[in-house]
Order: sequence, then structure tokens, then C-alpha cells
Amino acid sequence: MIFKTIVRPILFNCDAETAHRLTIHGLSSAPVLGAPVFDPVLKVTVADIDFASPVGLAAGFDKDAEVWREMLGLGFGFVEVGSITPRPQDGNPKPRLFRLVEDRGVINRMGFNNRGHDAAVRRLTGRARNGIVGVNLGANKDASDRIADYAQGVRAFAPLADYLAINISSPNTPGLRGLQQGDALADLLAAVADARGLSGPPVFLKLAPDLSAAEIDDIAKVVSGKVDALIMGNTTLSREGLTSRHRDEAGGLSGKPLAAKARTALVDLRKATGGAIPIVAAGGIDSAEEAYARIRMGASLVQIYSAMVYHGPGLPRRIATELAALLRRDGFSSLGDAVGADD
Repeated sequence: MIFKTIVRPILFNCDAETAHRLTIHGLSSAPVLGAPVFDPVLKVTVADIDFASPVGLAAGFDKDAEVWREMLGLGFGFVEVGSITPRPQDGNPKPRLFRLVEDRGVINRMGFNNRGHDAAVRRLTGRARNGIVGVNLGANKDASDRIADYAQGVRAFAPLADYLAINISSPNTPGLRGLQQGDALADLLAAVADARGLSGPPVFLKLAPDLSAAEIDDIAKVVSGKVDALIMGNTTLSREGLTSRHRDEAGGLSGKPLAAKARTALVDLRKATGGAIPIVAAGGIDSAEEAYARIRMGASLVQIYSAMVYHGPGLPRRIATELAALLRRDGFSSLGDAVGADD
């Protein structure tokens, strides 16, 4: 109630990017909450990592690894920081972040704005391993060799991350999504594997929800045995059914309007991989019911971000609590038993 009646009106009185920075500042200034206690039914193991809750924070919120402790304290089972590029970059010109209030969505064309590897490495060095933190890696917009950028990120963060997410799905860096295709994808994964070595953390690959079923089939053939999990997906370029005055802004669309497309892409990915590779579902998840639906469709983990703009910081705990009740209602003794139940 405090968020809806006091905090949200204040934040919505600012432009979206200013509100986001105020939120990061507020979180970094607040006391760090203790680790949440989750219902045991939520525990799931993915890529040999034990997750106490499947509800994670998607990349994009904590770009520079500033508030991962605080976000874990809010009730996330894991936090993914980034996307982080080797060199700092400003991203695209402002304004570049827009609330679509009537649609419960967000459009962004941030363009991997971040302070680079060195700044994030300093923040993550020496962290206590009392919560799961993944690092989402990107490539600089002006990089002459983007695959080399990803390999550099793997080497920088392998000692610090619980998993590494290779983000080749952002629509806001021209040409980046081309790395999802054929030989380019194979070359990327080979470079990532070489940089990680035999003892590095698991590698997750983040894909775009705009991929066709045929494109997803092709990707599945390339990634088999080469990644530990797949994240489906990122923002979409689709604008179907929007009513907000910001609906025609350039960039990637996230939030509730993305849900249907993200579900379809998840089902296609599950079918293409035959359930052999764990999937993290992202995009349009704003409730326990939606999280549960994605799990039954084949996701082992879920991620949220844009939904917090409208539902507030209590959302991860609420989803986790209500998700546990849904699992028990339907007779599941563990979350893993529900994964792909609707196949």
C-alpha cells in the first residue's frame, strides 16, 4: 500500500530513467535486509546451482552491480547484474526509457549503458557467496570484434559470478542479434568455452523472443552440449495491441504486453531442445499465476523486472509465496516436478 499510495506517485512524477536512478540510490542507501526464507517446495537445481527460489531479477535493473545485495534481501532467489561491456559506454541518447502505463509495459532503447568491466569487478570482488549472482555480458557498440568482447567478459567475471549470461538478444545494439545465427553463434560459443576453461561457472545464453520457431530449431542444434541453460527471452520489437501514447517509441518492449510472445517462444524452445537444456523464462511475468504457467510450460526458473515498476518491491516475495501455494495445491512436492507438466 505504501508503494502504491506514496512511492509510486513520486517516482511516476519523474521521467522513467530518473526514477530508476533514484530507486538505485535509495536501495544502496538502505539497510541490507537479511536473506529471505523460502518454502522448501520452491528449491530447484539448475546447472548444478541450488536455487532456494526460482524467482530471479532479470538483467537491466542493476546494470553496474550496485545493489545486488539489496535485491537479494527483497526476496529474489537470484539476481542477474548487467549487461556489462568491456569498456564503459553512455548508451543511446536520452530520453530512452518510457513507461506505457495503460499497457503495463516499458519501452527502452538504453543501448548497454554501463560503467564497464573494471567498475563491476571492483564491486563483486570479495563478495560473500550467500546469494546467487549471475553476470550478464554484452559487447561494446563500437567493438571491432564482438565475440572477443564476450570472451573478455567471461575471463573477467568467471572468478566472481555464480553463472555467466551471454546476452546476444538486445535489440538496441545494431547487429547484435545476428550472433544468434549459424556460424556466428557457433564461433561465439567456442570462444566463450575457451575463455571459461574447465573450471568456470555455468554459461547461460539469452535469446530474443522475436525468433521464429524455425530459427529456434536452428539455435537448438548449435547450442546442444555447449551451454548450461537458455534464457527466453529479452524485449520485443513487436508493438501489437498497445494503447499508450509512447507505443511508437523505438526500442525493446517489456512488461505485460510481452507475455503472450514470451510464452510462445518458451514453448517453441522447450520443444526444440526436447527438455534437455534448462530454460529461464523472462518477459511479462507479473504474478505467481504467470510464473507457474511458465514453469508448467517448461521453465525451471523465471525472471522479473518491468513488473516491479507497477507492482513494487514486494513482488518477488509475493510471487514466491503464492507460487509455493500453487505447487502444493496441485500436489507437487518440488518445483522440479512441475517443470514441463503441460508438455
